[in-house]
Amino acid sequence: MAEFKARVNKAPYVQTFLISPDEKATMVTATFIERLLDYGETSDYVQALAERERDENHEIYVAGAPILTGWVYTYQTEMLAIFGITLTALFVSLILYMRNIPGVVTPLFVSLIAAIWGFGFVGWIGDPIEPLIMVVPLLLVARSFSHCVQFIERYYEIYDETGDRHKSAELSLRVLMAPGALGIFTDAMGLFLIAIAPIPVMERFALFCGFWALILVPANLFLSPILLSYFPAPKNVKALLGKEEGAKFHGAIVGLLKRISQLCFGRGARYSTTILAAVIAVCLYTVPQIKVGNPVEGSNLLWEESDYNGAVRAINDNFPGLMTLEIVFEGKDENIRTVKRARTVEVMNSIQRKLEESEYPPTATLSFADYLPEANRLYQGGNPKWAPLDYEDFAVNAAAGALLLGASSKAFSHVADFELKNGTVSLWFKDNKQETVDRALEATRQVIAEVGQDFPEFKIRMATGAIALQQSVNETVDLYQWYILAALNLVILITCSLAYGSVLAGILLLIPVNLSNLMLGSVMVSMGIGLDVNTLPIAAIGIGVGIDYGIYLLSRICEEYPGEGDYSEAIQTAVMTTGKAIFFTATIVLISILPWYFLSGLKFLADMGLLLVLVMLINMVVALVGVPLLVYLMRPRFVSANIAWLQEDWRKI
Repeated sequence: MAEFKARVNKAPYVQTFLISPDEKATMVTATFIERLLDYGETSDYVQALAERERDENHEIYVAGAPILTGWVYTYQTEMLAIFGITLTALFVSLILYMRNIPGVVTPLFVSLIAAIWGFGFVGWIGDPIEPLIMVVPLLLVARSFSHCVQFIERYYEIYDETGDRHKSAELSLRVLMAPGALGIFTDAMGLFLIAIAPIPVMERFALFCGFWALILVPANLFLSPILLSYFPAPKNVKALLGKEEGAKFHGAIVGLLKRISQLCFGRGARYSTTILAAVIAVCLYTVPQIKVGNPVEGSNLLWEESDYNGAVRAINDNFPGLMTLEIVFEGKDENIRTVKRARTVEVMNSIQRKLEESEYPPTATLSFADYLPEANRLYQGGNPKWAPLDYEDFAVNAAAGALLLGASSKAFSHVADFELKNGTVSLWFKDNKQETVDRALEATRQVIAEVGQDFPEFKIRMATGAIALQQSVNETVDLYQWYILAALNLVILITCSLAYGSVLAGILLLIPVNLSNLMLGSVMVSMGIGLDVNTLPIAAIGIGVGIDYGIYLLSRICEEYPGEGDYSEAIQTAVMTTGKAIFFTATIVLISILPWYFLSGLKFLADMGLLLVLVMLINMVVALVGVPLLVYLMRPRFVSANIAWLQEDWRKI
């Protein structure tokens, strides 16, 4: 042991990267061939090995990308259990609300068919499903419930007048076909457009979820009326419509919606407009503060006290850190060992010194050049005066020759390739918080700009490593969120303007949707949730949810206006009928998803649960108040225009 300690003390950088300065910790680092790597199997093996080797005197911490992915995999069973609780809550909510066979079985059967088609499509094309995005398919099940409940509510309303199941199903399809198809199409486009971001996982997600959303057209719009026409006539229709005195629950909902509708016209409209203006001002102030990327030390997917994040902190406390940034020196000539050239070594040293002297220096740096002074000293009989390098090719080659004497170049594969044609300058950082990443890259760019990037024998490339990968993904998300948002707004504007025969209709629907998106961003700031590859789809889904609600509500206002001849009456009727389905679906999804926050061992799933609850709540409130309020304030002409699908009066058919 004494001899081993003596060798450690003589070996350069061992007590920086492999053994802690206080000699109480040591590091074992493993790298993998990624295309052959099974993350789950690797994580299980390493975790089992660590558990076996722990004792009362030694603790073993494991971290890194395979271990993090393995931890996510371990929560799959828990995730399925939580999803089961959510689906059960949706089922129970349907039973308590509908209290009849058609109202319960139809949404369940339609959603099951859509789910089979959605997962079947993914299996057919052979794409993997990321565990972390499984929250979105669950939300798509909820979207299917939403469209189906809209249809059932209208079916009951018409059946109450006609008393004919087949005729009611036919008329429901006739009046809801256009707004339903328009809502589903815009919803699906919001998901398909996520593929604009050139990130493979986002592209797979967009294809999977976009297809699932699109098949709600045949599943919801065609299958729902078929099922309803065959089921026996429900006996509690008047109670569901709030027209029966004993129906306190549904009567209370209708009464609440009547009071909400009064906020959208007359004196109430002035107060609502003032409040919405104040909300917009607050959101415009807070939304620019939203952080892109990881806001914590370790992983934001897991709770701060998780084993993985504890391991990250322990490693960071004893060693330079887990996060690296690699500056690549790429040789231009295949026949030249560029890393052994004096100019290469000089530039490597220069970059390291400048970065170490910067305002936010890395915790450690390492390159092939760092090993040469010690080799040069040994080559000159061990005299410490010979440690400084003379930047001439003869001196550097001599030092490199001494370094490699009796050793393979593979021993230095962490700083150069086997041929010594390409090399790296590695920088270590304590954490991957976004401010750390930003500072690291800014300082590195400044130093490279100062030193130069293109040389006769090599070119410096910026950069690779965990820091660069995280920033690359974050920059892509940050940039393409605006492309996705702009494209989605354009699609909604064009489709809705064509459908309603007025550009103002498209603008009127876009205002509440974008207000909801602003409010969601403001909430994310207050919750400390950053925008990344996992949260971006939630924002797109939020827009889809909002546009569905807006289309159904606006179409019902247009439908009611000719009969009522008054905006106030049309708004009140629409909110009390179509708004009832919106209120119910948003509420049951909110209640069903809320348990995620309290039950999940994955912080990401808990955060997403809370975020989705807020998405549903925000979109419900903005739809029920914002859309009717805008109609009342703008009094658009298309509301009273003779557009066939808007003015379809089923009572005259």
